[in-house]
Amino acid sequence: MKSSVLERPTLVLNKTWTPIRTTTTREAIGLVATGSARIIDPVTYEVHDLDSWHAVSKAQERFEGVRIRSTRLSLAPPEVIVLTMYDGVGTRVVVFSRANLFKRDRFMCQFCGARPRTSEMTIDHIVPRSRGGKSTWENCVLACFHCNRKKKNRTPEEAHMRLRKPALKPSWAALSAFSQPARIESWKNFLSRAYWETELEP
Repeated sequence: MKSSVLERPTLVLNKTWTPIRTTTTREAIGLVATGSARIIDPVTYEVHDLDSWHAVSKAQERFEGVRIRSTRLSLAPPEVIVLTMYDGVGTRVVVFSRANLFKRDRFMCQFCGARPRTSEMTIDHIVPRSRGGKSTWENCVLACFHCNRKKKNRTPEEAHMRLRKPALKPSWAALSAFSQPARIESWKNFLSRAYWETELEP
């Protein structure tokens, strides 16, 4: 059993089918084995335990031949699982960090749209800190050095510069929709409610 297969990402839904986090294939299979979760076929939306997923894995060719094998089962790596009991949403905290800000803004200057190297980007405060601006999701955007120098110690309006989109706090689902390097195409239907939230940071 290749460890890389067991480390593949699996989307986790609560029992109301709301995405709450991602996990590894290894943990996902463990949850299904204990009855804490079921595997969702992302095409038919049918729910399976390990035995029925074994049958589906054998019958269908769309899994590219990748298998997790034991003495009894041959399983395609599950892409989505649903918890059988838990209906909460967990913490799903999106940490206000440089890495997450780069992901939210898609590594793009929010004024001119340029995508220079990461080392040539800076975090710009919409309302400058010298004028009471806080370091929050709603007051920080990525900017290239050129736009940062052009804006100076002014607001975008004062500098006659327009933001490409509002600076908002991303939801967990919205951020994960484009932050997972190995994001699986079948997740899109389960993440389709990923919208931008406006909750303010303290």
